[in-house]
Amino acid sequence: MLKDWFQTKKRYATIPAERAKRDIPEGIMNKCGKCGTIQTSKEFEKQLKVCSQCGHHHKLNAYERIGMTLDDGRIFEYDSNMVSVDPLEFPGYAAKLQQQKDKSGLKDAVVTGEGTICGFPVVVAVMSFDFFSGSMGSVVGEKITNAIEKAAQKGYPLIVFSTSGGARMQESILSLMQMAKTSAALQRFSEQGGLFISVFTDPTLGGVSASFAMLGDIILAEPGAIVGFAGRIVIEQTIRQKLPENFQTAEFNLEHGQVDKVVERKDMRNVLAQLLSMHAVKGGKALHG
Repeated sequence: MLKDWFQTKKRYATIPAERAKRDIPEGIMNKCGKCGTIQTSKEFEKQLKVCSQCGHHHKLNAYERIGMTLDDGRIFEYDSNMVSVDPLEFPGYAAKLQQQKDKSGLKDAVVTGEGTICGFPVVVAVMSFDFFSGSMGSVVGEKITNAIEKAAQKGYPLIVFSTSGGARMQESILSLMQMAKTSAALQRFSEQGGLFISVFTDPTLGGVSASFAMLGDIILAEPGAIVGFAGRIVIEQTIRQKLPENFQTAEFNLEHGQVDKVVERKDMRNVLAQLLSMHAVKGGKALHG
């Protein structure tokens, strides 16, 4: 009898799936997309959405990034009502735009404006991957160009946080034009002595990496951020070679001179403040070179 009791007794309790769904509120736990570590959402938010186990930096939306970076999380937003249209009448594009707005709470893939970092005035452009994978269409290009011109007008440093899958194919050549448009605006900004700090976040690819994102006077990146033009699989299939395991990561780009410093998210605000302090001159205007 005792033997049968040991054989039949459960060694641990289980919670039926139906009851677990009912008893555990949705969103209370978070699972790391890289290592699978599970932690409470409250802890995850406290750690700025960085995994406590493996250090993986999960994606932020634009307003989360602004909240962590600018003093009191406050921004005087530019072009807040600017929205994309469907100039080419691309099949399904209008419906997808509305879907992306509803899902992300954004009007497009970038938020621009001005604020302060430790008291230093700055113009910022913060991209968000959760709107159409951060793709660059006419609105993204226009808002970033306007932000560059505002920074030049006010004599403020410019900081751009990039994350993107590339150009927005639904806008075709109108999207590709934004690469030249933003780059030309940065050239004018540079000629006026403006300071541009570019920050790569995961991922920064395609037309964004091939234009304004790579043109920073100082280029920072979050750990593990994937940065490049074409994706890894496309490159391997083209050159028919296996690429290094860490290819296109922020650390790989640092080793090869494409990035000046890899900065953990918890340190980013302080590093930006230090850079602004180093480049500040009388009157709060920041100059480079």
